[in-house]
Amino acid sequence: MNANELELRLIKFAISIIKFLRRQPNDIVFIPLKKQLIRSCTSPAMNYGESRGAESRRDFVHKLKIVLKELRETNIILRIFHGLIDNSNELNELLKESNELISIFVASTKSLDSKGRTN
Repeated sequence: MNANELELRLIKFAISIIKFLRRQPNDIVFIPLKKQLIRSCTSPAMNYGESRGAESRRDFVHKLKIVLKELRETNIILRIFHGLIDNSNELNELLKESNELISIFVASTKSLDSKGRTN
């Protein structure tokens, strides 16, 4: 997967979550979770875009680690939703995509970290 495809995948992931959230209740339990999830699910695409224009290798790696951090936060909030709503195929797909994206960025940051130590 090239950088453009990965960026598009992150954008589509954020859009899918926002569409999912629009269909969830607006009660006292869901409102703060929805707000936090919107922030955390949109951040990876924006930070990944920033990483592509990084000023240095160190800046690039740092931004990728922020992407990973936000993806992990998104995953946790999705898991909280999973515990609060009836089983949803859509939510299961979002969790699956979240896990796949986390795996991609874990592998990328590990690879970059190990390359940085050998140079």
